[in-house]
Order: sequence, then C-alpha cells, then structure tokens
Amino acid sequence: MYLNLSWRNIWRNKKRTIIAVASVFFAVIIAVNTRSMQLGSYSYMIHSSARFYTGYFQIQQKNYWEKRSLENTLLQDSIDYKKLRNANYVKALAPRLESFALISFKNTTRVAQVVGIDPQMENEESGLKERLVKGEYLEPQDYSGLISKGLAQLLGVSIGDSIVLYGQGYHGQIAAALLPVKGIIEYPIRELNNTMFYLPLKAAQDIFLTGNRLTSVAVMIDDNRHLEKAKQALSAVIPPQYTLLDWKTMLPELHQSIQFDNISGMLMLAILYVVIAFGVFGTIIMMINERVKEFGILIAVGMKKVRLLIVTFWEIVFIAFLGAASGLIAAIPIVWYFSLHPIRFTGDVTKTFDALGIEPIFSFSTDPLIFLNQALVVFLIALATFIYPIYFMKRFEASRAIRS
Repeated sequence: MYLNLSWRNIWRNKKRTIIAVASVFFAVIIAVNTRSMQLGSYSYMIHSSARFYTGYFQIQQKNYWEKRSLENTLLQDSIDYKKLRNANYVKALAPRLESFALISFKNTTRVAQVVGIDPQMENEESGLKERLVKGEYLEPQDYSGLISKGLAQLLGVSIGDSIVLYGQGYHGQIAAALLPVKGIIEYPIRELNNTMFYLPLKAAQDIFLTGNRLTSVAVMIDDNRHLEKAKQALSAVIPPQYTLLDWKTMLPELHQSIQFDNISGMLMLAILYVVIAFGVFGTIIMMINERVKEFGILIAVGMKKVRLLIVTFWEIVFIAFLGAASGLIAAIPIVWYFSLHPIRFTGDVTKTFDALGIEPIFSFSTDPLIFLNQALVVFLIALATFIYPIYFMKRFEASRAIRS
C-alpha cells in the first residue's frame, strides 16, 4: 500500500518529479565523470611512468638509489627470475645496467643515460620495440645501440653512424667504446627523448667492466591497485641483501602531485555534493509545502503522521533511485568512450606534464567502484533530505493546515 501510494503521488505532479529526478541525474553524471577522469588520469600517469622507465618496483642493492653508483650493483646470478615471475600480480621483469656517460659524434658531445638491457625482457616490460621509428631492434649478441630521437637530432646521428661512448666504469675504470647506431626510438616525453641510449646487457657489462652485475631489476605488475599486495609477494622471494623500491619512492614528485590533485578533486566533489543536496532539498520542500492542506485532511480523518512520513520517505526513495539509476546508465557510455579515446593536451600545457615525466593525456577509468560509489553517495544525499519531512511533521497541526 505504501509503495503504491508513493509511486502514484510522485507522478501527480510530473513536472516537479522530473525536475527532482533530473537534478539527481545530472549530479550523478557530473560526479562519475569527474571522479573517473581523476582516477583514470592518475592510473595512466603511474602506468606510463612505470612502463617508460622505472617499473612499478625495482630490485636493487641497498643504497644504490641514493648514489646511483656502479659500486652498489647486484649479482645477476643471485636473482631467481622464475620465482619473481610466479609472484602474484607480476607481469614482466627487466634486468638493467644503468649509468651516465658522454656520447659524441664528430664535434658534438652530449650527456646520455646509458641502459644495458635484455632486448626481449625489456620489450615485455616497457614495450621498447614499439617505439622504434627507424632501423632495427636490438639482439642480445649485438654490439650496437638504440638512440632516442631527440638525442640523435642533437648529435646529428643517423642509422649506421658510430658514436663514441665515454664514461666511468666499475671501480673507477674508464668505460669507452665505439658503437654503431642500429635503431632510433621515440618517446612522447621530451626528457627521455633527449637522453636515452640502449645497448644489449652483455655489451654494457663489457663496456662498463662490471662483469655479471646489474644495477636493478625492474618489475611491472598488472595494476597499481595491487601495489601493496605485490610488494609483499615480491619481498618474500628476493634475496635479503637487496631492497625493493616502489614507484612512490623512485618518483616522489609524481606521487606528491597526485596526492595534492586528489585532495583538490575531493574538495571540488564535496562542493558539488553540497550543490546537489540543496537542489534536491529545495525540491522536497516544494513537494511538502504544496501538500499542506492534503496532509491536514488526511490527519483529520484519522491517518497517523507516521504513515504519512513512510509514504513521503518512499517518494524520496523513488525520486533518488530514478535519478541515480538513470544517471549511472547515461554516464557509462561517456566514460567508456573517453577510456578508449583519451583527451590529449597540446601547447604550453604539455610543459607541466613534461616536468613530471608523463605523457600529456587525460584518460578515464572504467573501474566499476567509481560508478557505484558516486551513484550511492548522490542517492544517500537525496535520502538525507528526509530530515525536512520529519521536522515538518513534528510541528504540523492539522487544524491550522485545513484553515490555511
């Protein structure tokens, strides 16, 4: 009986009901899209930075990250790749030997970040082969390198040219080599595009005189949401003399930027929720005040106030549910479209992204919890407006209402 009365009551004034439902409808769409864009962008930033370079984790010798010295390297044979691959959430591994060196061609010299890699494992980790724009990808036995496009342009290097690499090797020895350029890769991030030089791991170990040593093993996992669980799984299988660093430690600027932006986003959502609450609250006040005489007559003929409150409660529930459900349905295709077609920024805006070392892209997240959480919050806000009918009925006098 209560449900039937409530359903009929809300459609007695269709315009009023449509306005109330529409306020919840648009609130859900805005809230879902705002939060999806926020969390999707954070996830893309993290994944992009991890995939381009650091990985979600790196296994290193203790104190390596602070000094970045070849003296704090780890033995390649001490790493059990099979156990690491079998750890929960792990998708790929990439052993690396990294150092800075001078790279020269003719009369031009630049400082480059030189990375010795296992070509196949690195491609699984970072998709390096996909970034090849000219030439050929590396083979494990090669004694040649891949150079980033920006660095190649600065040096004036092309495929087949030989560059001179000069730096400091293991135990302060001189690292020097003449290396042909086998391929050119391109990064969307300017900092990486102007500094990177890759060569096979065995060649890097020979040039830097490290023997069978690595500076790190980068680890990719399936999703940043599993970061802590993956950290526990990996910590259980790495040798105790090594340390496991996550992307938050290696990229503190990015982590802090995301935290700050997330707080700002939550404040904006809070303001949105307040606006939603007042909008729905105003509709409920209008709905109650229009029916003052009706309530007075019903109470005069013997209907209890509690029953009127129950009917009013279900009216609010129906309005909130219709608005939240329809908003949720309308938000899904919008979010899905932008998850497949991220918003790419150009111009001066890209400088901010370059400073963080990420692509200038806003991606949307399709995490189901975003849809459910935002719809639930707006639904609960609408239900909270039931406070007014309770207050109204407590002070309501049927005789005065009938005479008004």
